[in-house]
Amino acid sequence: MLRLACLLSISLPLAGCGLQPMYAGGSHGNVARTLSGIEVGQIAGQQGWLMRNALMDRLGANGHGASKYRLDVLLDDQITGFGIRSNNTVTRERRTLRARFKLVDTSNQAVLLDTTAQSDAGIDVVTSEYAVIAAEQTALERLSGEVADQIVTRVALFARQHPPSE
Repeated sequence: MLRLACLLSISLPLAGCGLQPMYAGGSHGNVARTLSGIEVGQIAGQQGWLMRNALMDRLGANGHGASKYRLDVLLDDQITGFGIRSNNTVTRERRTLRARFKLVDTSNQAVLLDTTAQSDAGIDVVTSEYAVIAAEQTALERLSGEVADQIVTRVALFARQHPPSE
């Protein structure tokens, strides 16, 4: 009984705070329907292939039917060396993946959202060239997922604030 009273006393203040679930209604809710109705445009390069696949997975885009929105993404992938030894060899790298993305209404080509997302990862540079290349590739795969998560979150927030008109 004491636990129930404590639980109620904690939950009552939260009831009036205005928090609402982002994906209310599950797959039939406004946000989920908006996300699944987004076509992801082609993105150049290996980075683009990874990013497009990550976005399509997260959006739940099925590629069937006409899309109401299009997501255009431009990537900037950079590897910067730092941690220089006295013999000018690099001991550490930072890989930064930055995406500028636009959410476009396909009915009138209006840009509804235009912003950026980015993430970076540190990479140790070791004596094995293969190990460094593998670490750079692994970092790119992880960064693609992280940036895709940021993009989908921002688009979902936009969809929640601007529900589609039926």
